[in-house]
Amino acid sequence: MLHLRMISPPTRTDEVTAVLEDCPGITNIVVLPGAAREPKGDVILCDAARESANEVIGRLKWLETEGSIAIEQIDLSLSKVAEEAVEEAPGEPDDAVIWEELAQRVSADSRITWAYLVFLAVATQIAGIGILQNSPILIVGAMVLGPEFGAVAAICFGLLQRRWGLITTSLRTLAVGFAVAIAITFACAFVSTWLGWIGDANLVTNAEVQFIVKPDKWSFIVALLAGTAGVLSITAGKSSALVGVFISVTTVPAAGYVAVALALGHWLEVGPSVGQLAVNIAGMILSGTATLAIQRRFWPQVGRRSSL
Repeated sequence: MLHLRMISPPTRTDEVTAVLEDCPGITNIVVLPGAAREPKGDVILCDAARESANEVIGRLKWLETEGSIAIEQIDLSLSKVAEEAVEEAPGEPDDAVIWEELAQRVSADSRITWAYLVFLAVATQIAGIGILQNSPILIVGAMVLGPEFGAVAAICFGLLQRRWGLITTSLRTLAVGFAVAIAITFACAFVSTWLGWIGDANLVTNAEVQFIVKPDKWSFIVALLAGTAGVLSITAGKSSALVGVFISVTTVPAAGYVAVALALGHWLEVGPSVGQLAVNIAGMILSGTATLAIQRRFWPQVGRRSSL
């Protein structure tokens, strides 16, 4: 269940409540006349089945400019009427995509922030150390830490909605993020070679991690599957599943390998590592966009009433 708080101009409160009463899956409607101070107006509260959110938002989109709509997740609801509302709403809660929520999320994830750069740089350095130490555990840990899928999901959403600005911003975020992460990891690896901590033998003997520099059909297939799972985990709110997506693709390890190979002068392995990085990102974008398109096509409320 979701909890909605709306502020409406008093002259349009009856219109809002009429929409809520007409939509399936809405219950616990409360009207507080004149309770809002900024912006001024009536406060309207209700609980909604997740499947009903798109219809409500679509029909009350005008509140975005004349009032406000806030939505939050209800972790526990002990109510017979709430259970009936969920049953009344079409579809299943886990299958529902709240498109406005997704739009805001990918918009935030598409921007370059200090946190994004730090996480990606740290993840790439851990991957580089894992490669040099021939440690799959460190490589997996780096994969989990990488934050790049948010920008990939933003590209998928931008392609679906033809939001070219969002696509450009997300591509820049990926490019700048990986460039910074590789540069920092390269600098650390270069200093380590100067200190004598690492050498050619550290990279040559890494038989267990050679998959990072050998992109093939399986790399692309895994990226396709990971892109589908990643988009589903975001739209359904399954954050635990997103961790599995991070572990599935070798974007961060490939970036780490590029940095280490550059520092050690293994030029012939730089190209395949970049190829592995590109294959993974391309595969995730392709399948992620296709997954969103299928969800939009077959989720019953999206095409008719959502503002998207």
